[in-house]
Formats: sequence, C-alpha cells, structure tokens
Amino acid sequence: MNQKTLASPFHFSGVALHTGAQVEVDVAPAAADAGITFVRDGVEIPALAENVVETSRATVLGVRGMTVSTVEHLLSALFGMQVDNARISISGPEVPVVDGSAQWFVGQIERVGVRDLGVSRARVTLDAPILERDGDRLIIALPAERFSLRCIVDFPHPVGSEYLALTLDEATYAREVAGARTFGYLHEVEALRARGLAQGGSLENAVVFGPDGPLQTLRWSNEVVRHKMLDLIGDLALVGAWPQCEIVAIKSGHALHARMSSRLRERLLSKPLSEVSSS
Repeated sequence: MNQKTLASPFHFSGVALHTGAQVEVDVAPAAADAGITFVRDGVEIPALAENVVETSRATVLGVRGMTVSTVEHLLSALFGMQVDNARISISGPEVPVVDGSAQWFVGQIERVGVRDLGVSRARVTLDAPILERDGDRLIIALPAERFSLRCIVDFPHPVGSEYLALTLDEATYAREVAGARTFGYLHEVEALRARGLAQGGSLENAVVFGPDGPLQTLRWSNEVVRHKMLDLIGDLALVGAWPQCEIVAIKSGHALHARMSSRLRERLLSKPLSEVSSS
C-alpha cells in the first residue's frame, strides 16, 4: 500500500460540541511522510500519540500549550478512508461536531478525491499481543494479516451490550462506521451543561438516550458500538502508521485507545526503517 493524500482541499465550519464555539477548518493535501497535522494560530500539532494531553470527554492534542480538542471524528474519517497525509488549519480550540458522526467528512473526501503519493505506507506489525487494561475495560492488539477491529460495549439501560467486528477498508468504513453518531444519556447531558460542557450539543448532532430509549431514530440498532468503533479508529490514527493487526476493544474509551496507540507507536519507532516502510 502506498501513502495517500487528498486530491484537493475542503473547508467546513460549525459549532464545537463542548465549547459551543463557532470554528472554521481547512483540510488540505500534504506531502508524503508529512502525516496528519493540525495548525492553530501558527502552531503545528502533529496528530501523534505523544501529543495527546487529555482524554476525559474527547481526544485532545497539544503542543507548547496550544491545544485542539475532539479530533477523533475527523481523524477517523481520514484514517478510515486511508488518507495518510493532510494539513488541517483550525481557527479555534475544538473541531466542529457537524452531525456527531464522520459521515459528512467522508462525503467531502469522496468529493475531492484521494491521490496516491507513490511512497510506501508505514505499517505496524506484531509478533506478540499487546494489552492495556483499566479494571474491566481493556484493549488488545493481536498479530494479524489485515487491520481488523472487534468492539464490545456494555452500558446501562436502555443501551445495554452491543458487539461489532469488521475488517477495515474504505468501503466498509464509509458504509458501516462513518454514519454512527456520538451519544449520551439525558441526565449526563444535563450534568455536563451544568459544568459548562456540551454547550454545542443538540439533538441535531448527538443521539440522546432517555430512560425509555433514544430521543431520535437510530441509524442502526447498534449505533452505539459503531460510534465506539469510529472513535477507536480515529484514536488509532495517532499511531502514524497503518496497524496491520487485530484490535479487540472491550468497554474501552479514549484513555485506553491513547495508551494502545502509544504502545503501537513505540513498536513502530523500534523497528528498522526498511521493515517499517515495506508493503
């Protein structure tokens, strides 16, 4: 597989989920080996695991005190559509939530097209499992021939337990993952707003579950686990290489995802260059 970038740039704007700020974003092509980089107020913030500074409600990247929050949905779309290199200029502290999924971003990537850069893509391969655990939450990376994911969620009523397994390619990502929206419980949304968070959240950009079920029509009966996989793919983009392995995530979240991305990145950086770039 070769590295890819966008064939042309695209622009979007919108409200940020947690801050409620109105933010402008330009996503532009980048050269081979540039990776994905956010640029805010002239500060470059590479989308790499070592730049994760917060994971409590979203993945936050930061360099020298400058941060960009809620990067996971845009990164998920780029990574899921196999865009390795892009430069993302952003006017504010948080990526706009759009409709709470990655569907709009995928549509833009399909509209502008993707360009093959003719340079081999870096891959991470494993010869032994890697495990990260936090109580009953865990994430495992297993040796495999292709990048695949298995996710299990287990939430209180009315969500319950859901399971999804996929082998990732562009078509599968666009069809099965990209449209799954972020979600929360009605009582959680009220508590977050009382703390000054979720100021941009609405029924237009998040699925909200009340005591008796979702307040909107679900896009899939298991939309929750599909969104968890969307988040996981976005957080794995922070490895900076294609994970040629199987990822099993059980009740995991951004914190465990970031720890796994760091472990996989350590594996990537420890390998000889010739092995990293082989395809």
